[in-house]
Amino acid sequence: MTDLHNAVVVLTGASSGIGRAAALAFARRGARLVLAARRRDALEEVAEACRRLGAEAIAVPTDVTEPEAVQALADEAERVFGGIDVWINNAGTGVFGPYQDAPLDLHRLTIAVNLLGGMHGAYAVLPVFRRQGHGTLITNISLGGWAPAPFAAAYTASKFGLRGFTAALRQELRRHRHIHVCSVFPAMIDTPGLDHGANVSGKRIDAGPFVYAPEDVAEAFVHLARHPHDEVAVGWPARAAQAAYALAPGPTEHLMGIAIHRALDRARPAPVTHGALRAPLDDRRSTSGGWRARHGVPSARRLSTGLGLALGAGALLLAANAAARSR
Repeated sequence: MTDLHNAVVVLTGASSGIGRAAALAFARRGARLVLAARRRDALEEVAEACRRLGAEAIAVPTDVTEPEAVQALADEAERVFGGIDVWINNAGTGVFGPYQDAPLDLHRLTIAVNLLGGMHGAYAVLPVFRRQGHGTLITNISLGGWAPAPFAAAYTASKFGLRGFTAALRQELRRHRHIHVCSVFPAMIDTPGLDHGANVSGKRIDAGPFVYAPEDVAEAFVHLARHPHDEVAVGWPARAAQAAYALAPGPTEHLMGIAIHRALDRARPAPVTHGALRAPLDDRRSTSGGWRARHGVPSARRLSTGLGLALGAGALLLAANAAARSR
């Protein structure tokens, strides 16, 4: 699907962060949007922003942990727009801190949103795709699906499971040539997600200065909707984590453990919070989490591009100097 004009795109987790950025990215391409999240008022805000860009958009409040609600989302998309071309499982959450320090229901909710939410989405949309004979299912997984994250055990479990689920589903549907199952693995992204998750560590989480913009992931979604393929990393750290864990899982696991323990040792105290797991937060609705602004840096994509250009220029200068000396 090279032209997204009038394509019907269903997007979960659309009220903020990557979902909000993705809604606007598809709206700029003229897609017809079905936006889902728990907060109606926040969804209506995003839908109105999409309409101002000339796109059709409807808001369907949905809790992805409830299969009936996700089925109702698919039914509403079909009722209003007559079909579904792209379904994006984007809703996600997490618990940070020692596993046993968080109430068990928060871990269960993490699994329910991240893993079961993605499974509910697939279960609702695949019959539509099969009736139509085409469709693209995109699931936002994260680098946590490739390498374990200490102090985020339930999150890691959900993301490892989600990667396995999408891989199995992709092969199950391999004979349906026009139905695609795609997985996206972003590196650290500057979204409100860290504030929306639970933090029982007693320490302030700092994503650091090297974070990618939500729009980088949104553009990956757009690219996959146009040119579907199996797995896409957003940001070189995500691809590096995949390679490192595949080639040397033991050392990679130990290094990650050491790094996060040291970061926690240096972190400032912070209150325990359960975030938005049990109920939505009435906070600012934005794509950015403010991490780049706090550190005064551009997105990691721009930093990486600048570093690559600098290294390339340095290599050219060295080559020119070497050539001059040889002459």
